[in-house]
Amino acid sequence: MSTAEHRRSPSGFNLVPPPGWDVIPLRTGTKEAMDRVVRKAVAQLPVGFPKDDIPKARLKLTQEMKKVVRRASAKGGMTLYLPTERLHGIALPVSIVASEPIEIPRVRPDSGPEAVLAALASVSPGAETRELDDTAALRSERDVPADAAQGVEVAHRRVEYFVPVPDSVPDQYVTFSFSALVAPGSDPAFHDALVELFDAVMGTFRWSYA
Repeated sequence: MSTAEHRRSPSGFNLVPPPGWDVIPLRTGTKEAMDRVVRKAVAQLPVGFPKDDIPKARLKLTQEMKKVVRRASAKGGMTLYLPTERLHGIALPVSIVASEPIEIPRVRPDSGPEAVLAALASVSPGAETRELDDTAALRSERDVPADAAQGVEVAHRRVEYFVPVPDSVPDQYVTFSFSALVAPGSDPAFHDALVELFDAVMGTFRWSYA
């Protein structure tokens, strides 16, 4: 990549999801992607599943998909990544949302994104700096308890990467949020493994200058 390319802001990014995952764009083409995911889920129904119940199952899957997409869009999501194939017979209760870039003023006129990341790290328990495609990013992880009053129906493990967009003017940042539902009595090691999977996915992150 030339020096000139390094000096201009990237036009987007590339992220490689694990095998068996689907990508749902939340700007355009959302309905088509949702239909594809639902068709794939229906095709994976167990052998012997009553044919008369398939329309009902399809409707329920569609409603669940709409709910997930609506939630992601409401949080400024631009791309949703979902597992659509079972892993060893288990449907993974996880999702990844890449959010629209947001603008954040500099801490000081002469400071850069590093100062913003440091300020956020100081108020984010468990936050640490990681590097993604030669860009310093902030990673945080926490357990979110169920709280109906706050709209949190199910407890979940949340991991976020907060990434400054290089050479953006004004300064912009994108967020990648991973969420894994935590069922009562579930093994914490299982959720640790899911977090490791997300960290591995973020290791594939690359800026796009197309």
